[in-house]
Amino acid sequence: MKPYPSLQQWHSPSPNSEVIRLPTDEDLRLALRLRAIADALLVPVASVTGLPPEVVQGFVEGTSTGAVAAGKAPKKRKVSAYNRAYKAAFKRTAKKYKKKNGEWMKDGFKKAVEAAHKEAGRKKK
Repeated sequence: MKPYPSLQQWHSPSPNSEVIRLPTDEDLRLALRLRAIADALLVPVASVTGLPPEVVQGFVEGTSTGAVAAGKAPKKRKVSAYNRAYKAAFKRTAKKYKKKNGEWMKDGFKKAVEAAHKEAGRKKK
């Protein structure tokens, strides 16, 4: 008969046999100590600002979380002048390459793109 694994490590049922680590008493004590230090740092700030400690704590946690989220947010690209000119030119020229029912003519989209690039290039200079 196999001995039971210790409580510190328990093998997960996943096929890659990962080990799930359970927190020890030492981990819990360290977490409590860190929490006490954080509270000790926030209380003077709360007394100086005149805000309740819960509000200061929420502000600190919210700003740090928001900063991480903002850092990961994708940067929006700036639309170039040429891109704006091309967009307007494409809207104007697309009508010439469409049928009455709104469908593209044969090779109409390709021709509209070429014409719009040609027109936008003229405006750029």
